[in-house]
Amino acid sequence: MSQAVTFDDVWRMFQETDRKFQEMVREDRERRAELDRKFQETDRQMQETDRRMQETDRQMQETDRRMQETDRLVKEVSRQVGNLGSRWGEFVEGIVAPACETLFAKRGIPVHRVSPRVKAISLDGSRRMEIDLMVVNTDSVVLVEVKSRLTAEDVRDHLKRVREFKEFYEGEGGAKVMGAVAGILIDNDVDQFAMNEGLFVIVQSGDSVKLANDGKFVPRTW
Repeated sequence: MSQAVTFDDVWRMFQETDRKFQEMVREDRERRAELDRKFQETDRQMQETDRRMQETDRQMQETDRRMQETDRLVKEVSRQVGNLGSRWGEFVEGIVAPACETLFAKRGIPVHRVSPRVKAISLDGSRRMEIDLMVVNTDSVVLVEVKSRLTAEDVRDHLKRVREFKEFYEGEGGAKVMGAVAGILIDNDVDQFAMNEGLFVIVQSGDSVKLANDGKFVPRTW
């Protein structure tokens, strides 16, 4: 015969059931809170990813803009360099060339012709020579090298050019050959070096040019 269930037994059952129910509620609340935290973290990470993607997109657009600007600047510099080359030719032909007639005439070298940008091939065809300005009369030739910045190396190169000139111009074989260098800017002591080597030195003077050699200067002839 089973034992009769008392009120205390029922009450204890209710209390145990309530405890388990409260425990379930607590665990469910904790799971929901953890799930909500994970959702919020996931949402934050997605927002951060989206922010980074937007920042990356902005940086890519900025990089593209800078590349376009760089390309524009490169084209502009190339255009200016091209213009500079053209204007340099204008400077040589428009200022230095006309001045040569007066400058050399004052030094007892009459000028019959000034030829800019002369190119020649050696008589045996093995070498080439370029001369910025060639000043000619019946018995003399002055080879002029024009530089924006005149260096000692430029002077040495021109001395070699002057020495070899008669190997290129058979028709001028009997003429006296002299050399001159011109520069808007001249490195330290290069003008004196050139004069010591017997070259005329043409320098800028206001809107024109002049010879830096004094009146006692005697040019070297080849």
